[in-house]
Amino acid sequence: MTDRRYSTPRFRTAVAAAMGSCLLVGCGVLPGGSGGPTDTITVMTFAPQDTKATNMPGMTGMAKAYERWVNAAGGINGHKLRVITCNEKNTPSGAADCARKAIAEKAVAVVGSYSQHGRAFMAPLEVQGVPFIGGYGVSAEEFQSNLSFPVNGGQPVLLAGAGRQLGRACGQVALVRPDTLAGDSMPVLLNAGLQSDGTGKAGEAADIRAAEDSADFMPQAREALASSSGGKERGCVTAVLGQRTETFFDAFRRADDKKKSPQIASVLGSVSQALIDRTGGRESPFEGALVTSWYPVSSDPLWQPMRKVISEHAFGNDSVDPDDSGTQTTWIAYTVLGEALKRLKSGEAVTSHKVTRALNQADPVRTGGLTPDLNWRYENMRALAGFPRIVNGRVTFQVVQSGRLIAQQGEQPMDMTRTLEQAPRAM
Repeated sequence: MTDRRYSTPRFRTAVAAAMGSCLLVGCGVLPGGSGGPTDTITVMTFAPQDTKATNMPGMTGMAKAYERWVNAAGGINGHKLRVITCNEKNTPSGAADCARKAIAEKAVAVVGSYSQHGRAFMAPLEVQGVPFIGGYGVSAEEFQSNLSFPVNGGQPVLLAGAGRQLGRACGQVALVRPDTLAGDSMPVLLNAGLQSDGTGKAGEAADIRAAEDSADFMPQAREALASSSGGKERGCVTAVLGQRTETFFDAFRRADDKKKSPQIASVLGSVSQALIDRTGGRESPFEGALVTSWYPVSSDPLWQPMRKVISEHAFGNDSVDPDDSGTQTTWIAYTVLGEALKRLKSGEAVTSHKVTRALNQADPVRTGGLTPDLNWRYENMRALAGFPRIVNGRVTFQVVQSGRLIAQQGEQPMDMTRTLEQAPRAM
């Protein structure tokens, strides 16, 4: 549980103001004194774009905005930053191609990227010793490789947190998820969260699979309705389908007879503020939905420094949405990169090995309150089957109210590490 003293609006506003000042004038991240960068550091950000399934163009867009902002302010620790991007294409070959491009371009790190094909991209990076900083968290390898430095708990923490949130509100639960390798772990993780409440009233969730790029979810919608109804307690339906979540809930609304509508739910990334706005705001069908997230709500003042950079350096790129969890993850990942680089001697040559060594130091990395302080030393690893690199198990519980994602009343951020420690191996 998070200390309530550190979650008040006054405290968050003060931290955001201080963090914004640091980002704009330095506070050790940007070089002090006169003179420009003495060398160029190359990093890569990759994410899928223009695919039939999940697309995350905001991540590469945020990376380029960060590059423009930091170079306009003089670089990082005496170095100009060069960000190269790559379309991961949501395929193993695309992920591997991006990793090989990073190596060919002599990138010292891959930062703030998305791929569910961890084996394809992590193996080549490991061979060359290139660290992977702040991935989105949808592949097992991100939480297993010694060269991976995750900033959130990824899919495992979100699903366990969603189970915790739903366990308090629901009787029967139906989970609609992609029929993929990454999706196969979802029922185990959700059930671990459902059982963590101690009441046991929800039992295990019905596991309903769907093709990742499906355009017709009516069969799954009918199955979800049947699986979540009939009990004394209100049923819940949660869908974790990325950008296809909207398509599923459209089918779900058409299939629902409205006699006893289940509570709907999802996780951030599948439901976002942009989706709520696009589907009607206050009149959105997602009104009242329960949502689990890694981060503070997007209206939190802690995000103000990121919003300022987007406003001034994204140059009208509509894909860079400050409310999007991919954009937010990339911002945090580049914050971690900046913290690592400032640990090196100003102006010294930067290598992937030096970046890795800096991240493995005893001092924790701070992200301006957007996450707990992060530390990836061996002593900080968790006893999590399949996920030892999870060092941030925190989730926040949110609800759609009057067309806005807000913090769920009466709920504080929660660390799901203990729940995951007790869960069966899911990956």
